Amino acid sequence: MVYTMLHYRYKRGGFAPPQLVQGIAHIFIKQEDPFMLTNAILPITFGAFGMIAALLIYVNILKTPSGEGRVKEIADEIHLGAMVFMASEYKRLAIFCLICIIALYASLGADTAISFTLGALCSGVAGYIGMYSATKANVRTAVAANTKGAAAALNVAFFGGSIMGLTVASMGLLGIGTLYFFMGGTVHGIEAIEGFAMGGSSVALFSRVGGGIFTKSADVGADLVGKVEAGIPEDDPRNPAVIADNVGDNVGDVAGMGSDIFESYCGAMIASIALAASMSLENIARLGGNQAVLQFMPLALASLGLLCSLAGIFAVKLFSNKSADVALRFGTIGSAVIFIGGAYFLIQAMGGANGIWVAVLVGAIGGIVVGLVTEYYTGGAPVRKIAKDGETGPATVMISGLATGMQSVAIPALTIAAIIYCANAAAGLYGVGLAAVGMLSTVGITMAIDAYGPVADNAGGIAEMANMGKETREITDSLDEVGNSTAAIGKGFAISAAALAALALISAYIAKISNGDPNFVLAINDPMVLCGMFIGGIFPFLVSAMTMTAVGDAAFDMIVEVRRQFKEIPGLLEGTAKPDTARCVDIATRAALRKMILPGSMAVLAPVVIGFGLGPKALGGTLAGALVCCVMMALMMANAGGAWDNAKKYVEKGNLGGKGSDVHKAAVVGDTVGDPLKDTSGPAMNILINVM
Repeated sequence: MVYTMLHYRYKRGGFAPPQLVQGIAHIFIKQEDPFMLTNAILPITFGAFGMIAALLIYVNILKTPSGEGRVKEIADEIHLGAMVFMASEYKRLAIFCLICIIALYASLGADTAISFTLGALCSGVAGYIGMYSATKANVRTAVAANTKGAAAALNVAFFGGSIMGLTVASMGLLGIGTLYFFMGGTVHGIEAIEGFAMGGSSVALFSRVGGGIFTKSADVGADLVGKVEAGIPEDDPRNPAVIADNVGDNVGDVAGMGSDIFESYCGAMIASIALAASMSLENIARLGGNQAVLQFMPLALASLGLLCSLAGIFAVKLFSNKSADVALRFGTIGSAVIFIGGAYFLIQAMGGANGIWVAVLVGAIGGIVVGLVTEYYTGGAPVRKIAKDGETGPATVMISGLATGMQSVAIPALTIAAIIYCANAAAGLYGVGLAAVGMLSTVGITMAIDAYGPVADNAGGIAEMANMGKETREITDSLDEVGNSTAAIGKGFAISAAALAALALISAYIAKISNGDPNFVLAINDPMVLCGMFIGGIFPFLVSAMTMTAVGDAAFDMIVEVRRQFKEIPGLLEGTAKPDTARCVDIATRAALRKMILPGSMAVLAPVVIGFGLGPKALGGTLAGALVCCVMMALMMANAGGAWDNAKKYVEKGNLGGKGSDVHKAAVVGDTVGDPLKDTSGPAMNILINVM
């Protein structure tokens, strides 16, 4: 009766779509499949719980001292610069999203448009909250390092990053859980939920590209003019680009990375739900016999992962008196181990087959393997070799770094192939999607250790600019060094998960086309498929070129401005005058907002043009070609850039001549080239494949 009344009201006055009406009605009446909505409320509950936990952590951080005088001034400049950039970026994003919403409403209906809107909002909110809290935690980390020591500074920095991690996981569960609650009962509803992934991916692409252009243009300008030309230390308050560099760490490495991980996390869940919805009766029977359970499984696993992430976050707190490396590693690997064990019992309780757990298991283990391999290439023997090659100049540093990046692709790519093979053998293509879910279910802790890095880096910059002393800077540098390794691991997770999520999405695409054309297949000997693969391979190179050029052009303007200020502001280099930092922030902001539009638009429009122009086979080939090339390039660029960065830091510790030596200058050149590779072009690859 309730349903009849609500539906009549909808027909008469129109206040909600039919799926919303059904969802509300099912709260009051007994539904046909009690499993779905009885349990679908759980992801929403866990998502809300995660947001409350993030809020409590934020309140706790605000209770720690934030400094005063010059320290507070510097922190306020960084916070304000980040907020201004985000406001400008989101205004442009709102226009782009509005165009997409209108197009989706006209072509796919109101439900998909609503899902897209919610996905964009959740991604934007997650990035904004994470960056806002990071710009509050950075100064408190510096003050804690100055007054209480390394353990206190680690706690503040890590918990500042954990807000980002919890927000990403919680917003994903809240958004997808809500849509699944109201729309998940029908094939149309599940297809509409896929709009959520596109909304999140669209925001992620612009946030990652725009933030990456901002941060690296400032970083390159600050390093080349400050370190190499003027011979002044990193984060020296005399350098006009230093504030912009610190702002960039937040908009690129916190907000941008958060949006990046968010879209992979949500994309993996949605792809798995879509695959379950289009699964054959034979496969449903093989995996447990209940299609509703299989559709809900990704949300259940992600909910469990959020709880495991919370356990890992508080494990870091318990071990913070140990070294930062031990504490963070224990929290990360510990949460993954708890998740693997918990996933087994959860899947058994839901009536799923053992093959589902095997798929989750290989995904979780594969993510750890890729992360550890990435850590080796960006922090092990290859880094010391690159630094050693600096004794013969920048050219050999460049050659060695590129070789390291190329070599580093092999094991992660083989690991991804092994994950796909094992997950497919255990549970079919649905298993591949769940492997990505398994890899990213503990995203709360993974993202926390990733966002921790920029907070620690900012703390070091604030300590240097505020003249807090050598001991404080040593503490923040040690935290930052660990942060570089954790960030590299996070990038490995992001790349691997993006690859698996993209494969699952391509599989869902094939399943949908096959519903209308049972003979549809993507065969490599089909000329249209092969043609599409070559076309798809173009996009990673074009987008990389666009983003690298954008960083180069913006860095050129930044370098010219920094040189001008050193020359024209009397007493600046002597430390008796203040630089015009706002001008450098403005240069980076305008460049990022202007240059992010073309690569972002290309990623969204290319599949539409190819699909309507050349047909579904060519489009399928395009997606496959883009997937393979994106993964390889993302791994190479991220690891080469990370290796160059840590080679510079290795020299700055006093090795091979230390700061100011010829080896140091050569290493700075390598790091300058690697910066846009690892923080702009490389990360854009993850999002490019899922957006397409």
